[in-house]
Amino acid sequence: MKILFLDQSGKLGGAEISLTDVAQHYRQSCLVGLFADGLFKNLLEQRQIPVQVLTTQSIQVRKESSLVQGLASLGQLIPLIAKVTQTARKYDLIYANTQKALVVGALASFFSRRPLVYHLRDILSPEHFSSINRRLAVTLANRFASLVIANSKATKAAFIEAGGRSGIAEVVYNGFEPEKYLAQKSNSNQLKQQLGLDGQFVVGHFSRLSPWKGQHILLEALTYCPNDVTAILVGDALFGEQDYVEHLHQQVAKLGLEKRVQFLGFRSDIVSLMSVCDLIAHTSTAAEPFGRVIIEAMLCGKPVVAAQAGGAMELVETGKTGWLVTPNNPQQLAEIITTCYK
Repeated sequence: MKILFLDQSGKLGGAEISLTDVAQHYRQSCLVGLFADGLFKNLLEQRQIPVQVLTTQSIQVRKESSLVQGLASLGQLIPLIAKVTQTARKYDLIYANTQKALVVGALASFFSRRPLVYHLRDILSPEHFSSINRRLAVTLANRFASLVIANSKATKAAFIEAGGRSGIAEVVYNGFEPEKYLAQKSNSNQLKQQLGLDGQFVVGHFSRLSPWKGQHILLEALTYCPNDVTAILVGDALFGEQDYVEHLHQQVAKLGLEKRVQFLGFRSDIVSLMSVCDLIAHTSTAAEPFGRVIIEAMLCGKPVVAAQAGGAMELVETGKTGWLVTPNNPQQLAEIITTCYK
């Protein structure tokens, strides 16, 4: 089967990494069409997956956009829809990996007469999307998608609650290759020395820096923990959230945590960095659709504490496969960190 994969981002997020894992199995008969250039394209090329940037014009619509803002973007979308329609005629199936990809892919599916699969990797809730964007996603999926793949039961439930048809939605959890998460202990010890973390209890946080990812919750939790508990924040702002990054640095200074927190930015050596950690923290303040980092921590053999909401509740069983804590509760998070420390 020849598949045209569509994704709106040139940046590397969890949805893009998961798409790469899927597309690599179809590299001989697929094309990944992107709506922006960037590191995601580079990763696909490294994996020898065919990729093409279909537009160089940024689509100025965000999850919280209003109807007026959405209508203003139509001039950008029409040429892109035409190009995707023409490209889709060379393929058997259109696979939309993000919401903007759904908008373009749904209309291209109609004009090219190709079936559409929508991989839903978002919780369609007011915390994540404006009412206009929720209604648009559900309407397009109901009308044009032959299948909606939800990456968790929580994602599927939110889709149905928003008006999605239950008959077209199926839950398929993200797949992983366990052998990729094996790290040599000698390399881990060397990296720990390089980072100046010897003798420290290290809590790792792996996510883009964004308010709803809750890095500020972990920072506050550190103030309730022993002084030799330190944190590494792996990731950076992706979608215009630089103000939050500045806020985090200010929070570190205000709480006197300069010697206990390291901002490592985007890194490609995630497995090695996880291997130097004693605990991985997931602190999202709103329901997480899946929680890729939770599975990655488990595959690295690391204990994980996660916010008790969304897809995380399907991955973690408290006391057996990790711990679940109330979102936005730094003291409860600190209690788990301290328990692991002891």
